Amino acid sequence: MKADIMTKLRSARVPFPQAVPVEKHLPVAPVDQDADLKTQFIQAAENLSCQVHELPNPTDIKTVLAEIIGTDAQVSAWDWDQIPYSGLEQVFGDLNVSIAAPNDATVRVGITGAAAALAATGSLVINRGQGQPNAPSLLPPVHVAIITVDQIMPNFEAWVAEQRVEGLENFHRAGNIVVVSGPSKTADIAMQLILGMHGPKEMHIIIIPVENK
Repeated sequence: MKADIMTKLRSARVPFPQAVPVEKHLPVAPVDQDADLKTQFIQAAENLSCQVHELPNPTDIKTVLAEIIGTDAQVSAWDWDQIPYSGLEQVFGDLNVSIAAPNDATVRVGITGAAAALAATGSLVINRGQGQPNAPSLLPPVHVAIITVDQIMPNFEAWVAEQRVEGLENFHRAGNIVVVSGPSKTADIAMQLILGMHGPKEMHIIIIPVENK
């Protein structure tokens, strides 16, 4: 079905055939070229009400997760091989925490990875597909995303450019791709910012070193 739709779109008549293609695009959210990407990402994410945990020692992830999960007996999570920390299954075993069904609405904490982190906006690019169900990042009131420092990109345009170099494999495999900027929020009512209206109220981002990916 998806392939049929894409074939029809590619074969459609090109509008404005005389238009000159744009060769250079300005980024939607420019990044500070003189600043460290990780520092920019952390600051931007915290400005979005995220709680960022940078772990120079990846084994500290157990302590951080224990504090977030508390006394909960279950969490919702992506498959282990979709989260960039090889010892995560052992960590949850040590914490006596099991993995619930993705659509279990009673679970308080959801654990995911991410495709990329965007320094310019503090956002996460999240793929959904095999082993990456939607619910862990949407249904529980607390979302925990685990990323490696090398996943921090300048901005969305830089990530898309990288995907093109790799043949757009992530786009072809993913059920959908979303950009998440902090906890769910709205200011529709009297311009008062409310967190957690349509998704997680609390968002944690755990950054670990590259070698533990």
